[in-house]
Amino acid sequence: MKRGSPNSQEISVRWLPLVIFFVLAWIEITLFIKVAHVLGVLLTMLLVIFTSCIGVSLVKNQGVKNFMLMQEKLARNESPAAEMVKSVSLIISGFLLLLPGFFTDFLGLLLLLPPVQKHLTLKLMPHLRVWRGPGAGPDSGFTVDGEYERKENNQIGHDKDK
Repeated sequence: MKRGSPNSQEISVRWLPLVIFFVLAWIEITLFIKVAHVLGVLLTMLLVIFTSCIGVSLVKNQGVKNFMLMQEKLARNESPAAEMVKSVSLIISGFLLLLPGFFTDFLGLLLLLPPVQKHLTLKLMPHLRVWRGPGAGPDSGFTVDGEYERKENNQIGHDKDK
């Protein structure tokens, strides 16, 4: 194959987001029409808005709890990798819940379930490494013991005159 010419795998990966977008749009429109046929258009619109509000509230509450747990683990000098995976799933879940539609709401709510988050954590943990630089814990870096004396601005540079 010539240099610079894309192979078939590169072409298929390039079009993947567009294909996913159209498939999701088709699924959402189909579900919306079916639900609107059963419940009516107004009730369907209210249901979409309601699920988005409930989903955002759930993501916010779980996100705050997850952030506090991450802070506690860092304070105990433990790895917060599992909480980081959960945070990513919460962000994706929040995005899916904000999109109007029943299928994306279903996927977003699915990502909020603890068993699903645990499964994702178990699958992704072997691929994650958490690095903390110096100063990240009580045993990192080194401490220099010393003393200092505070001088006023008008005294600085005038010590030579004494």
